[in-house]
Amino acid sequence: MVAREAPESAQCLCPSLASLNAKDVLRRKHKRKSRQHQRFMARKALLQGYGLRNTPLEPGSSPGTEAASSVRQRPRAESAAAPGSRKPIPRESAGPLPSKCVAIDCEMVGTGPRGRVSELARCSVVSYHGEVLYDKYIQPEMPIVDYRTRWSGITRQHMRKAIPFQVAQKEILKLLKGKVLVGHALHNDFQALKYIHPRGQTRDTTYVPSLLSQPSLHARTRVSLKDLALQLLHKKIQVGQHGHSSVEDAVTAMELYRLVEVQWEQQEASSLQPHPEDREPDSSTDMEQYMEDQYWPEDLAQGTSRGTGETLGRME
Repeated sequence: MVAREAPESAQCLCPSLASLNAKDVLRRKHKRKSRQHQRFMARKALLQGYGLRNTPLEPGSSPGTEAASSVRQRPRAESAAAPGSRKPIPRESAGPLPSKCVAIDCEMVGTGPRGRVSELARCSVVSYHGEVLYDKYIQPEMPIVDYRTRWSGITRQHMRKAIPFQVAQKEILKLLKGKVLVGHALHNDFQALKYIHPRGQTRDTTYVPSLLSQPSLHARTRVSLKDLALQLLHKKIQVGQHGHSSVEDAVTAMELYRLVEVQWEQQEASSLQPHPEDREPDSSTDMEQYMEDQYWPEDLAQGTSRGTGETLGRME
C-alpha cells in the first residue's frame, strides 16, 4: 500500500511543479526582453552621439540590428571620405624620383708610357640616400705602370680581386641606364668608362658654386670636391695617406646635389622650355613678299619678263 501511494503523491505535485517551471520560463523571457531593451537603448544613445538617430529602419530588421549596422557602417563611410579630404603632399622639387637618381665616382691608375694614360681601376655607385649599389675593383686593359695610391687608394693587393674592364663596363652601364647621374668632374669618369651619359640626365657638382652664388667659391673656375664638402657640408673628406675612397666621394657628391636639388632642377626645367624670343622668325611670308616685282630691279624685271615671253612663244 505504501508503494502505491507514492506515485499518487508525486502525481499530485506535478501540476505545481509545472506551474513553477512555466513561471521561470516567463521570468527568463522577461529578463531577455529587458536586456534587449537595455542594449537597444544603449545603442540608441550611441547613435544619437553619432548623429544617426533618425536613420529609418529597414523592413524586417530589428532595432538592435539596425543600430549595430549603422555603427558598423559609419567608420567605413569615414574611411572612404578620408582619402578625398586629404590633399596630396607636393614634392619640394620637380626633379627625378629618388629611385631614379644615383651618384658615381671612379678611381684611375696609370698605364701606357710612363703611366700617363688613366684607366679605370675602381668604380662606386651609390643611391639617392647614400646606399652602396656598386663597388668593385677593375682590371685595366693595359698593364698598370703607376697605381697612384696617394690619390686613388689602390694597391697591388686590390687588383687580385679585380674583374675585367669589359665585364665591369656592362654592369655599370646597365646600372646607369635611365638614371639621373650625379658626380664631380664627371668628364673624367666618362672618359675612364668610355661612355657618355645623356646631358639632360647629368648633374655635375662642379657647378654647385654657381647655383649657390657664393663669392667665396668663385676664386677658381672649378672647386675641388674636398673644398666643397668642407665649406658647404662642413665635413672633411680625402684625408690621410691612404688615398681617396670612391664610395666617400660619391656619397659627398650626392649630398651636394641634395643641398641644391630644388634650385638645380628648377634651372634644368626652365632651360628645357623654349622661350618666345629664342624661336626663329618664320621667313616664309618674307620670301613671298620679296618675290613680288616691286622689289626686283627694273632691268632685271624686264629681262625676266622677256625671257618668260620668249619661252612661252617657243612652247606655243
